[in-house]
Amino acid sequence: MRVIAGKLRRRILEAPAGMATRPTSDRLRETLFNVLAPWMEGSRFLDLYAGSGAVGIEAVSRGAESVVLVERAVPALKVLRANLEKLGLRSDVRVEAVKVGAYLRRVRVQGAMAFDVVFLDPPYEAAEEYAVALGLLGEETQGLLAERAVVVAEHSRRHSLDERYGGLMRTRVLQQGDAALSFYHAVDR
Repeated sequence: MRVIAGKLRRRILEAPAGMATRPTSDRLRETLFNVLAPWMEGSRFLDLYAGSGAVGIEAVSRGAESVVLVERAVPALKVLRANLEKLGLRSDVRVEAVKVGAYLRRVRVQGAMAFDVVFLDPPYEAAEEYAVALGLLGEETQGLLAERAVVVAEHSRRHSLDERYGGLMRTRVLQQGDAALSFYHAVDR
């Protein structure tokens, strides 16, 4: 696994051992960031279920101003922190070692940050996690999302997500191999 483009291009990243964490492939990350290019420079980027941190690290490499990685699995956190250390990003990226739902509720209440880009990639078999995260993001989009924000969910191609989660409407689906990316934007603002 490597950083695809930007200031950290070609740097090697580690992934957690075993099958508990499924890193986003280099090819799918390249596709994702080609679509996200208009949002990246100076963006506030949130990576939920961050795993190894590869997506958030790619965001830093491509010009995101601030990146928050949310991950609670201890083996993934160990690798994520090692990747940040190896790349000299420990002070550039905030790591939140909590459940995604708890983090989103806290940020919404605090109203401290509205994100430009949110990426989520829970374990494919944890279908309820998609509903929780997208539901919370769609409940009160103005508290968590910047005005022209995009929310992207990576999921199994065999598992389609809902068209709408509260104030979030799906606008695009890209499929690649066994994976799919569903893109959501806020409506009714």
